[in-house]
Amino acid sequence: MLNRVKDVFRSLQKHEVKYVVIGGIASVLHGVPRATFNLDILIEATHNNTKRLLDALTEAGLGTASLTSPDQIIENEITIFKDRVRIDVQTSTPGLNFQDAWERRVTMTYQGQEFYVVSVQDLISSKQAYGRTVDIEDVRLLGLKDTEKNGAFRF
Repeated sequence: MLNRVKDVFRSLQKHEVKYVVIGGIASVLHGVPRATFNLDILIEATHNNTKRLLDALTEAGLGTASLTSPDQIIENEITIFKDRVRIDVQTSTPGLNFQDAWERRVTMTYQGQEFYVVSVQDLISSKQAYGRTVDIEDVRLLGLKDTEKNGAFRF
């Protein structure tokens, strides 16, 4: 999946979009072994940031970005872009405040390309708030990973 979105990350960085990767890919990046087929990102829901987001997605080849506006994205909790990859852009998500998540973000690198991922603790908070079966399993596995690293659960 990261191979398919590497150019999206490059464009998001180039356009200085404030975002963090959340959801299934964030779980995988933090060590949970599972499959996921879309990229979920949480963005700062401001007009300027959303404009930069649309410019970045357009530059990365997602033609559907030209079918919406910054205001339309801000008005909705989630906007789905589905071209060659599916990207779910969220302006809010249960269990997370963007500004806090932005301050605690983790910068990761894949094949030389940097991108921003929600911290493990924020990911756990978000997944606990969603409470779906897959999210609860991710929380369990993230807790086990944290235990392996630090010798104690951190919930």
